[in-house]
Amino acid sequence: MLLEDLLSGYPRKLQLKTGFCCSARPLKARDEEALYKFFLAVPEQERMFSKRRITDQTVVHEWCRTIDYDHNLPLLAVLGGRIIGVATLHQQQGGWKRHIGRVNVLVHPEYRGRGLARALIGELVEIARHIGLEKVEAEFTADQEHGIQVFALLGFSELLRLPNYVRDMQADRHDYVLMGLDLVTDEEYAGAG
Repeated sequence: MLLEDLLSGYPRKLQLKTGFCCSARPLKARDEEALYKFFLAVPEQERMFSKRRITDQTVVHEWCRTIDYDHNLPLLAVLGGRIIGVATLHQQQGGWKRHIGRVNVLVHPEYRGRGLARALIGELVEIARHIGLEKVEAEFTADQEHGIQVFALLGFSELLRLPNYVRDMQADRHDYVLMGLDLVTDEEYAGAG
C-alpha cells in the first residue's frame, strides 16, 4: 500500500486504554513553533540522549521545511492544538537496510503514563507493515530503562548491547542498546501477488 494512501486516514483519534483521547497526524510545516515548544518542555536530562540538538530552533526549522515522509515520517499527538507527543518512522529508500524502519518516540512530561507512547509506536508499526517493511528497530542508551520497557511490551526484543559505545551531549559514555521487532507482512500490503 502506498504511504500517501495511509496518510490520507489522518488526522485520526487516539483513544487510549486509560480513557485519554487526542488526535494523531503527520507533521506539517505549520507545526514549527509548536514543535519547538514541545522540545523545550523535554527535561534536559532526556535531551542529552537526542541525536540532534532539538532545542536549536534552526534544526526544528529545517525539519519542518524539508518534510519527506518517505524517509522520515513524524507522527504527532495533538491535544487542543498543542503537540504532546512525537513518534518518527525513519527509513532508507535503498541499500542494504531498505527493508528496516527505525522508530523513536517522545512524550511531553505532562502526558506520560497514559499509554500515549505505546499508541504512537503502534501507529507507526502498522504503517511500517502496510508499506512492506520487514523489521523495525529502536535505539536506546541503557539508562533509558522506561523506554526499553515500553518497547518490550510492544514485542521488541534486545538485539544488541554495546558497553560504553555512545556519548550523550555532555560527552559522557553510555551503553548502546538496539531493539528490534520482526513484522509479519501480509503479502497484500507488500504489493505481492
